[in-house]
Amino acid sequence: MEGSRSAPARPGTNLPRIADFNQAVILNAVRHAPEGLSRVELAELTGLSAQSVSNITRRLLDRELITEAGTLVPAGRGKPRTLLRLHAGGHFAIGVHVDPTVTTVALLDLVGDVVASVRTLPASAASPPRLVEAITAAADGLVAATGVDARRVLGLGIAAPGPLDPGTGVVLEPPLLPGWAHVGLRGLLHEATGYPVVLHKDAAAAALAELWRGPRGSAAALEDFVFLYLGTGLGAGLVVGGELLSGTTNNAGEIGHLMVDTDGPRCNCGQRGCVGAACMPRNLVAEAAGVGLLRRPGTDDREIDELFTDLCALAADGSAPARRILEASAFRLARGAATVSNLLDVRAVVFGGPIWDRISDVYLPILRETLLTTTEARRVHPVTALGSSLGADVGAIGAGCLVLEHAFSTRPATLLLGAREDAVAATP
Repeated sequence: MEGSRSAPARPGTNLPRIADFNQAVILNAVRHAPEGLSRVELAELTGLSAQSVSNITRRLLDRELITEAGTLVPAGRGKPRTLLRLHAGGHFAIGVHVDPTVTTVALLDLVGDVVASVRTLPASAASPPRLVEAITAAADGLVAATGVDARRVLGLGIAAPGPLDPGTGVVLEPPLLPGWAHVGLRGLLHEATGYPVVLHKDAAAAALAELWRGPRGSAAALEDFVFLYLGTGLGAGLVVGGELLSGTTNNAGEIGHLMVDTDGPRCNCGQRGCVGAACMPRNLVAEAAGVGLLRRPGTDDREIDELFTDLCALAADGSAPARRILEASAFRLARGAATVSNLLDVRAVVFGGPIWDRISDVYLPILRETLLTTTEARRVHPVTALGSSLGADVGAIGAGCLVLEHAFSTRPATLLLGAREDAVAATP
């Protein structure tokens, strides 16, 4: 992620027995300075002693987590200082996005750039054991095709529809995957791949991807934003103060049943007006079929996705009825976005996910106008609507960033690096 050498760093401690925490402090500081930091600057930013910084950076260099990258020449007197950056090719992470219509597997380097990616069976077309086999084969294929040593892979992250049980790593009862009740996906993938596995909701993972990989001037620079994830369903990832807000059970962001229009399509909860139903592709396709724009779909999610692409193409080609359907959906989504923005007092709402690129031309002007003119916070600061720059694979990128987040986190509960110390130390 783009950053600045002046970015705030969490203070370290010089006490013994918490080397993992101090390593994460140093790594996190280096991550936020892509142009590099010297050891002197690291000591100033973290509050660690020069000796502690020297010892930690030596270990991180040995493990190929950071690398020396040029020198910094002081403006006045003083010796040139060696700059330290993340070693992009030193270690890797695998990200997996599980959605009813698409399963994407991506290999990320240590700075979060996608090295390679591939799509495999959609979750709606495969049983959990069959999908685990497909994901494992895809992950192994990416590692082999890129020539990456599997021992350099820190772990595998999964972005999946909620709700989830974070303690057991179980996907509970996702509404759009009826055959996936109480699936221990984290354990199944750990057993199949041998990697440490991190599981989180798809919308939260997408928000983390934006936080890590968003370009300069994006919502990531604002540090306070909501990511509205648009795929087979709708979810929200919440970022406040540069931190992902996950809730007490990692299930924050379930906004699909927020009421926005009593004349909207009927939701599976039995009510009318839910924002999730208002922008769900299956409902928009059904509406288009009802006025003769498309053939009436079956229940197959892939067929619905293809017909939704056709609907978006009709709107782009000038079909007024098709455009009206998408615009009505955009206004309903905008009301929901404004409500969430008011609740959290954020400066931006980012829209992305598997269907975003198909609808952005119609939706984004409506979303921007609504957020600029109806949010309560507009009297204090503007609220911006942004389209994600990370494309349809934002969920898989976010899933890989979950692994990196654990490796870099200065929160002791999420220190993956410490849990993997022996494996990382054994890396040649």
